Amino acid sequence: MTRPKTRSNEQVLEAALRLIHEYGPEALTFERLAKACGLSGATLVQRFRNKAQLKQRTLLHAWDGLDDRTGALAASMPKTPVGAVKLLVALSQGYGGIQAYAEGLLVLREDLRDPVLRARGAAWKAFLCAALAACFAEIDDPPQDVGLLMASHWQGSLLWWSFDPTIEVAVYVEDSLNRFIATVTTQTAREP
Repeated sequence: MTRPKTRSNEQVLEAALRLIHEYGPEALTFERLAKACGLSGATLVQRFRNKAQLKQRTLLHAWDGLDDRTGALAASMPKTPVGAVKLLVALSQGYGGIQAYAEGLLVLREDLRDPVLRARGAAWKAFLCAALAACFAEIDDPPQDVGLLMASHWQGSLLWWSFDPTIEVAVYVEDSLNRFIATVTTQTAREP
């Protein structure tokens, strides 16, 4: 008879994700995770086979969470340019301060190294860009790929904030995105 799981895979992956964010992706080991979640290293190896699979499953779990969060936010925001700004500001609040943002870049490095994780990032990008573009449906003749342009501006604003994080990230991002919206809507109004 098999022993019942004392921790679900989701609970274990949450513990692994906390370790990655606290100590970096390279610090995720079966030994450290065993201490963090209360299961034996042998049990963890049975579930996840090796460190590479553990890391991949942990980061796929993180993508699942981001997908869920993005979908819920996109559904709850008004389908207006202001709603698009609110969506991206809400996503920005998950970054925390500069230290958390910098550590997050190490996680992004792992996503870029692994084709499976990279594909999840591409799928999220497509969903996010479509959700942002839907917020411009009421604008006459919005710029082509406005969702991608706005998402790209958002990512750029996060990067520029990180070099001089003197104000809260959400405040910086909101100001930057509002200026983007003003430019886009003014430009659209000017075009014959």
